[in-house]
Amino acid sequence: MDRHVTFDRLHNFRDLGGYRTDDGRTVRWRLLYRSDSLGKLSGVDLDRFRALGVGTVIDLRYPWEIAARGRAPELAGLTWHNLSVEHRPYDQATIDPALDPWRYLADRYAEVAEDGVDELRQALEVIAAADAPLVFHCASGKDRTGLLAALLLAVLGVDEDQIAADFARTELATERLVADWRALNPDRELRWPGYGRAPEAIIRHFLADLTAAHGSVAGYVTDRLGVDEALTTRLRERLLDR
Repeated sequence: MDRHVTFDRLHNFRDLGGYRTDDGRTVRWRLLYRSDSLGKLSGVDLDRFRALGVGTVIDLRYPWEIAARGRAPELAGLTWHNLSVEHRPYDQATIDPALDPWRYLADRYAEVAEDGVDELRQALEVIAAADAPLVFHCASGKDRTGLLAALLLAVLGVDEDQIAADFARTELATERLVADWRALNPDRELRWPGYGRAPEAIIRHFLADLTAAHGSVAGYVTDRLGVDEALTTRLRERLLDR
């Protein structure tokens, strides 16, 4: 199966199917997607999106980002949720180039894991309850989306190496994400050379930090997010093959 779904204006839309779990099952294909902003959907891209049969969209951006850049089109049968998981905004274009970029981003992820527990738990509940294909996204489909993807895959029993490899697939879109930023900000300087990058090191730092603080990623999901066995079972029943 082709993990990357081709669009003209979306650069980071891909399928989370096919990953193996610790009990020998596989995440089902064509049921769960991650993406950059669906506010860019129009024309032929919109037709391609409709063909996927998506019934639920989770938008992880701030409301002010949605007001500025648009949300997913209102389509018949499509349910839209805005769950803004990040509570401490920062501008990636202005990150100090002298900082360790991957440690810096992992620290921002740690803030999301601390501040956004309600929204992250709600996102998992929405995913478990959906009865059609679902996509979750932020602006670039990299950081907030990558964090949620990592936690979800961990709940499903996918190991860290596969989670890290999925995270790093955003690197295939980096050049186009940078081009988008430059087109939207012609009068600004992109100071940070790591903009649009997503090496495995970021998510590995983040998962290691959760493990150090909570004993394991599962410990964080249970203790901080409040994900109980019933929700875990619903997610696995819905998203894993039999």
